Amino acid sequence: MSFQISGLEPDQFSHLFGLSDDILKQQGVIRYQVEECPGFPDRVGLRDMAIGETALLLNYEHLPVQSPYRSRHAIFICEAPQQAAHYIDQVPDVMTRRVISLRAFDKAHHIVHADLASGDEIRTSIEAFLADPAVSYIHAHYAKPGCFAAEICRVS
Repeated sequence: MSFQISGLEPDQFSHLFGLSDDILKQQGVIRYQVEECPGFPDRVGLRDMAIGETALLLNYEHLPVQSPYRSRHAIFICEAPQQAAHYIDQVPDVMTRRVISLRAFDKAHHIVHADLASGDEIRTSIEAFLADPAVSYIHAHYAKPGCFAAEICRVS
């Protein structure tokens, strides 16, 4: 089963780049200088930000659906222009080096499967979930902080 793991589209965050810390704070956003790697997983590039890069911590609605599972949580994004990452049949290192919570949703946006996985187990769980025709898409979360990591879907 072929799948794609996609980073978030960067255009939805570019209006935040270069704003003062005070203006960011008014919008509930915090700027960090990356001082350790790994530690700041970028949701656009699906990579750990390098030491010296600037990270923005903000609240993001990753499941904006009419369902009891509608959800939002804190995420990091890199404060620099970039393109959204797309991984076909691969799990990015930013995910394999952490424990991931996988949540498989049906067309009504209800969870039909869920599991914790790390390393190579992530790919195995993704393929098993997508083998079920009831699964429409999967959300990955970093299990310890619970933050949204990426969306996973079938590739036709």
